[in-house]
Amino acid sequence: MKLLLIGRGKMGKLIQETAQAAGDQVVAAFGHGDLERLAKLGRVADVVVDFSRPEALPEICAYVRRTGTPLLSGTTGYSPAELAQLKALGTAAPVLWSANFSLGVAVLARALRVVSDVLKPDFDIEITETHHNQKADAPSGTAKLLLEAIDPDHALTPVYGREGNCGRRNKQEIGVHALRGGTVAGTHQVHFFGPDEELELTHRAASRQIFVNGALHMARLLPGKPNGVYDLQTILFGAE
Repeated sequence: MKLLLIGRGKMGKLIQETAQAAGDQVVAAFGHGDLERLAKLGRVADVVVDFSRPEALPEICAYVRRTGTPLLSGTTGYSPAELAQLKALGTAAPVLWSANFSLGVAVLARALRVVSDVLKPDFDIEITETHHNQKADAPSGTAKLLLEAIDPDHALTPVYGREGNCGRRNKQEIGVHALRGGTVAGTHQVHFFGPDEELELTHRAASRQIFVNGALHMARLLPGKPNGVYDLQTILFGAE
């Protein structure tokens, strides 16, 4: 498989090392300082793999629309407008975007879709995410992914942290809390607080390698798919 890599940070470097060790070819790797070179590049790879920053989106969109190269993106921190712009690329190429490429997180999101409707009427729901002290965005993209799995119709009101005299907890709210410190690769917990019982679902990432392995696995499945927007749920479970 031939990859065109966007992002030379920690994730980008690890993707490049892992891909090359598996026999894949990284035909080019771009960082924020040389993205303008994309404008002069034709279709040279089977898939574009993007683990960069939202600021790179205009150049990536222009390249994918011009070449039709499939795009796998794990970039987080997009605004709603930017995410809509990314998903609009589905008219030009197959596009797979996910805030988290861990198989375990994909299964967790699937489980939340099943159990949440059963528990919502009587249980309060809170999401807690913990990451290393270098993470730029909060809450994490994965926390947003889990929130969407719990509340796809957006019937609940997210509350991002609490302070002061905020009053009693509203049954229609869902708390989302971000912790930052040390070198934590990523921990996500979903708490269901009911009358006299609590259910907690937790995913812990021991290292970034799980995200790299998942991203490369999905990158191999993306070329050849019809143009459109995909996520891990549609590819792994056939879910719409």
